[in-house]
Amino acid sequence: MADQSRTTLPEFDPPWPAGSGPYVVLIDASSQLEGELIHSWLARATADISDPIDVFKLPPSRRRRPFDSVDPRIDERLLEHDDPLLVPVRVAWLAEKRDGVRRVRARDIVRIGDPRDPNTIRQRSILNRHPRRVRIVVGEPAHRSTIEARWTDPEGRGPADGTTLGEFVALKAWLALERAERHLRGLRYKVPKFLSEDLFWSRPFQRGIQRLAADEQRSEARMSQRTKRYLKEIAAQHSPYVIDIVNGITSQLIRTAHQSVNYSEGELRSVYALGESNPIVFLPSHKSNFDHLVFQHVLYENELPLNHTAGGINMNFFLIGPLLRRAGIFFIRREFKDNEPYKFVLRQYLNYLLEKRFALEWYIEGGRSRTGKLREPRLGLLSYVVESYQHGIVDDIVLVPVSINYDQISDVGSYTVEQRGGTKERESFVWVIKFIASLRRRHGSIHLRFGEPLTLSSRIGRDDDLQSEEGRLALPKVAFEISNRINDVTPITAISLVTLALLSGGGRGFTVDETRRVLTPFFDFVDERNLPTTFDASILSTDAVQSALEALVINGVVTRTDGLTEVVYTIGEDQRLAAAYYRNTVIHFFITAGITELALVVGAIRDLPMDTESVVDRAIELRDLLKFEFFFPEKKIFAEEVRSEIDRYRSPEATADDAVELDMEALHPAKSPIVLRPFLEASYVVASALSTFGDEAVDKKTLADASLAMGNQLLRRGTIHNSEAVSTSLFLSGIALVHNRGLDDASTAERKAFLESFEDVLRALDAISEG
Repeated sequence: MADQSRTTLPEFDPPWPAGSGPYVVLIDASSQLEGELIHSWLARATADISDPIDVFKLPPSRRRRPFDSVDPRIDERLLEHDDPLLVPVRVAWLAEKRDGVRRVRARDIVRIGDPRDPNTIRQRSILNRHPRRVRIVVGEPAHRSTIEARWTDPEGRGPADGTTLGEFVALKAWLALERAERHLRGLRYKVPKFLSEDLFWSRPFQRGIQRLAADEQRSEARMSQRTKRYLKEIAAQHSPYVIDIVNGITSQLIRTAHQSVNYSEGELRSVYALGESNPIVFLPSHKSNFDHLVFQHVLYENELPLNHTAGGINMNFFLIGPLLRRAGIFFIRREFKDNEPYKFVLRQYLNYLLEKRFALEWYIEGGRSRTGKLREPRLGLLSYVVESYQHGIVDDIVLVPVSINYDQISDVGSYTVEQRGGTKERESFVWVIKFIASLRRRHGSIHLRFGEPLTLSSRIGRDDDLQSEEGRLALPKVAFEISNRINDVTPITAISLVTLALLSGGGRGFTVDETRRVLTPFFDFVDERNLPTTFDASILSTDAVQSALEALVINGVVTRTDGLTEVVYTIGEDQRLAAAYYRNTVIHFFITAGITELALVVGAIRDLPMDTESVVDRAIELRDLLKFEFFFPEKKIFAEEVRSEIDRYRSPEATADDAVELDMEALHPAKSPIVLRPFLEASYVVASALSTFGDEAVDKKTLADASLAMGNQLLRRGTIHNSEAVSTSLFLSGIALVHNRGLDDASTAERKAFLESFEDVLRALDAISEG
């Protein structure tokens, strides 16, 4: 046992690498003990090696590692006229194995610190008491000539002028050891640890600094300092220590607030298999501040590398910002379009992550949805990634749509306040404490689904001109396709269907049995089209419906009234926006059917042609009124979907040329008033507000403020029926439509015609509701 204090267990000794000498051993040791352990292994491993072996110590990678501290004798040795095999070696300290898995728990870290990076005293304790947790790690060896070729390659990501071969060898040794140790620790700890040495001091980065300095007439030294500051501001700094802490906290929060996280492990593995040859970019929906933690938790639990996730700089605040940065978030400013050095640094950082095949993640909506449905995609980061692909940084990129959906979320209360015109609460440490406190109530399950991946090369060619008239449409098309694929896999939850049913009753309440009756045609709709759900046919049982209603009662979305003979569930006026949020998460599945139904009714009450193509034309007109509200397929595909819906209203023997004979009573329960009215009423509010300006030009903010006042007025007068239509978020789509049609600076007559188009549609909805 005396020898045990200076050696690792021989049974875990790595073999001496294959390949002929001479050899140069590069030791990465953070303490005297680690050096002794490595020398002890060297003596055993090279006992039968006759070729010359030179041994040098590198600056320890787990501590400060400035290039200028690399032993100059390494350069002297590399200048000799031979081609030695460079062998990097270090000691790895493993976490304790529990239930067959080596994982650091939060209480381990709080009590004694990270066991994978122990101080000298703990190193001796671990070696004596748990020698199986101490391993010698040998990085992939390489001949000097191979490393030297990379060092001198003018087109590669080698170091800029001034970096010696010895310093470059040290960097490559550290990287090789990180990859080797990853096999022991697990893929979840695949993180970039040497950004300063590997990215900032690379040729592309330093050449960019020279160009920027010349363009902005600044000294290279000042531009170097500025870009280095930006890189520090942007880059994530993954720490295995913090990754374990954050996952421990996330696991506890999930157990407290949610029943489970539901996903397909097989789907997840299939997606990551695509990343073996090309980098992956995950593009999730964004419903809650919990999204990032949930997705990272799923990756962590499956021993997969954690994503580099883009976050707004507003999240980089006291205590929380550093924690998130070390758990994988990189922070981006909201505005930087005129800051060329900042854009250069962000571009270089993304290029580096893609080239090294680190998975990226950001929310294609840009921010959290306040309404429940997907927001219009933001193209900024996607354009940077496309640029990397077109410049040949990578061969291809796999874009993965991800739906993160919840039975209920704690954020919905703040969303309601914002939609009523309230101010968004500023992110801060106190804000985080409030968010965590809100998770004390149960919110059901979380549902993670992966849409069909899309390879960038299948939509954009490497040489495509994205500035041409046709090319400018390529990027938005990709973004909208991703959004549609997210919608396609978003599962319909029991809560979303129940809120849809309750909101259909105006202000009146429902019993459990009445709720079941309203749900039945919607369940049939879902079942006929084989739409994704989180439930089966049992959702229509009394127990299932009552369970969903009671879950909404617990979180204050629904009020329960125990009457003498009945229990009645009601959505109060002040909670309709909250309930609408859950309805809207799945409303996209019903939109085409609702538009078709409305197009048929408009034709019937106005005595218009009712043949298939006439109805399709009217449906396309309605689609254009809602084009900034929902993600629609291209018009040809949409027209085919409408034709399929029309066929459901025909007798089997009818042909496409025959007029549809619409039985208004047969429409009940109709879908269009339930799924379309709130959005059409919101746009009607905008059109009404716009009409008050006559022919005066109006900007977006002025129109938004006027719409909020007009919405409250029309709601109180009973002109509109849905309080959820009075929403600053829904007004944005109507305002976008105004701008798209040039009505923000138009004549009174044009604005009046715009208003009348909505009045006609709302009259048709009234006709449907009245039967």
